[in-house]
Amino acid sequence: MSGPTGKYSITMPPGIAEAAKACSGRSGLSAYVAAAVARQIERDNLNELIQVGEAEHGPITDEEVQALRDQLQQARHQQAQGGASGA
Repeated sequence: MSGPTGKYSITMPPGIAEAAKACSGRSGLSAYVAAAVARQIERDNLNELIQVGEAEHGPITDEEVQALRDQLQQARHQQAQGGASGA
């Protein structure tokens, strides 16, 4: 992450802190925690969008979720094979 930063004090359970330190590698604990918080914010925003969509259109069924997962898997397979057109 680039750009201006601020210094903050946070509290977390020791086991989580030690695991985060171990996983942070060369980027350091601050970068690791910042990335984790950014991912959580993205998830929170996506959950909000899902709630709005479900309020307007009804809940997403398991079948719809599976159909979309199948489409994603097929697209990834095609991408790995050089694209759908074979070019």
